[in-house]
Amino acid sequence: MSDLLSGAQSNAKEYDASSIQVLEDMEHVRLRPGMYIGGKDDRALHHMVAEIIDNSMDEAVAGHATWIELELHENGHVTVRDNGRGIPTDPHPKDPSKSALEIIFCTLNAGGKFSGDSYETSGGLHGVGSSVVNALSDHLRVEVARNRELFAMEFSRGIPQGKLEKIGAAPNRRGTAVTFHPDAEIFGPLKLKPARLFAMARSKAYLFSGVEIRWKCGQQDGDTPQEATFHFPGGLSDYLNETLKGSTTYAEHPFGGTVDFREKFNAPGKVEWAINWTPSRDGFIQSYCNTIPTPEGGTHEAGFWSAILKGVKAYGELVGNKKAGTITRDDLITGGCALVSCFIREPEFVGQTKDRLATVDAQRMVENAVRDHFDNWLAADTKSAGAILDFLVLRAEERLRRRQEKETARKTATKKLRLPGKLTDCTSKTREGTELFIVEGDSAGGSGKGARNRNTQALLPLKGKILNVLGAASSKLNTNAEINDLCEALGVGMGTKFNLDDLRYDKIIIMTDADVDGAHIAALLMTFFYTQMRPMIDAGHLYLACPPLYRLTQGAKRVYVADDAEKDMWLEKGLGGKGKIDLQRFKGLGEMDAKDLKETTMDPTTRKLIRVTVDEDMPGETGDLVERLMGKKPELRYQYIQENAQFVEELDV
Repeated sequence: MSDLLSGAQSNAKEYDASSIQVLEDMEHVRLRPGMYIGGKDDRALHHMVAEIIDNSMDEAVAGHATWIELELHENGHVTVRDNGRGIPTDPHPKDPSKSALEIIFCTLNAGGKFSGDSYETSGGLHGVGSSVVNALSDHLRVEVARNRELFAMEFSRGIPQGKLEKIGAAPNRRGTAVTFHPDAEIFGPLKLKPARLFAMARSKAYLFSGVEIRWKCGQQDGDTPQEATFHFPGGLSDYLNETLKGSTTYAEHPFGGTVDFREKFNAPGKVEWAINWTPSRDGFIQSYCNTIPTPEGGTHEAGFWSAILKGVKAYGELVGNKKAGTITRDDLITGGCALVSCFIREPEFVGQTKDRLATVDAQRMVENAVRDHFDNWLAADTKSAGAILDFLVLRAEERLRRRQEKETARKTATKKLRLPGKLTDCTSKTREGTELFIVEGDSAGGSGKGARNRNTQALLPLKGKILNVLGAASSKLNTNAEINDLCEALGVGMGTKFNLDDLRYDKIIIMTDADVDGAHIAALLMTFFYTQMRPMIDAGHLYLACPPLYRLTQGAKRVYVADDAEKDMWLEKGLGGKGKIDLQRFKGLGEMDAKDLKETTMDPTTRKLIRVTVDEDMPGETGDLVERLMGKKPELRYQYIQENAQFVEELDV
């Protein structure tokens, strides 16, 4: 498989110092790490390791490396090694006083992948990830074996601790080794976890069957082995079989395959997938682009599900099953366990942490590639195809029955809750595409009513702060008015009485003020949903709205910004309009007029939403954190605040 993408490299430009483009200086990385790695939490800490691994994976996918080694040392340092070409060490053409390696590790947006000459597909962006990791590490050392010579350079918090040095000959070695230690000034007491890194190493090996990934650990961590080697010739099909081990499946073997985009569309890249259906567990999809996990999906996921849906409906028509036409994507996902991995050139992601793929062409190429193979697979394995079709038709019938029941329930609930300060429902009779905004107070509700789409968007204002349900007696939950209103609006019960199929809205969006009280209300609501309606979170129905803090106006130009750093940037550079910049600070959603609220927070075409998820790698940590922050033991909350107080940059009170 390594030859799949490397064959096109023979005519590519030589990978040397001139391959490294400098786009702009690195700014605010240590001050605002959230802009680059998503924050200062445990997920962001481990994302640093992923950034370095992704650079090595790009070398492997391009056909220049056959193995990658991830080693966690006893002292908390972590090393990523590969046998690729090695980062260029010659002087950079635009700044001959510095080596290309120094430019990569000290300059934001300097890398060998922006032009597309050195890599056809890439997940990391040499320099974006490398420079950010460097800035957030109190020690980082790079060793490069290139052209039979060994070079080394050390940094601390992004600052070189000396020039690049040639430290000897390396006749039998090539590649790059990066060793770093996350800075306690940024991450505090957080430590890299062996179990999480072990899972990361294993998943990367599944994603590219041509690479061998070696794991070493100098720390003792229960069941995590201290050494392991991963190499999976079957790729994603091996991964899915291991994930579903012990579960009953409707197909004896998963539907899996790989398609080279060059052969089908005359474009660099490929797609690999595996899917099976099971009655034993809830469905899921894990998607990746250029080995980067995309937990929020994107265009490649949309193309994959479109191919599967069209294939199932076509097969149903072929065998004369008229009910197959009622199957929807939601029915496919119920019990459908899928893995999708695509490799494309110059992918476009939403956000620096690359949680969602936005490349438009990916949807078309993935759909066309998967559809042909799926049609052939269904026709060749009629036993599995029949079992899957029967299961999906059953799910569709169940969904339609519940929808009819909910239409009646919606009318009843609307009458009960159409009270001052209560539910303002949408007019849609189906759940698909509907949204419930949970807001604080009548003033925010008033603005929301003018900003909403009446057909699909509903509003439920809350009076004050909802009950902290963690540790509260069940009698207290059942008699709390706000909780009862919320459950009735959603159409579901709590705890064991919760049924995801009864949920009346497609998206539940917590929309609170961008201040301390708003954050507390959001935390209380997320705690309620996590403890009482966890399947709703797992199914991807819970979101946080992202209202702006400021509106800047200069003449006819207007921008909304979410934080002070972005505000200061616009004040410094200007908006491009005429006259003085007018700055307005939004103290709450109630102060925003309907036009502002719609444009920034409620309109699906212009807003930004944060999907609430539970980290599947380490699910127990979420429960522990909820208990510490929201539980009955104030000493645990106080301890957490003491440990993390250094992270607070400013408070809005």
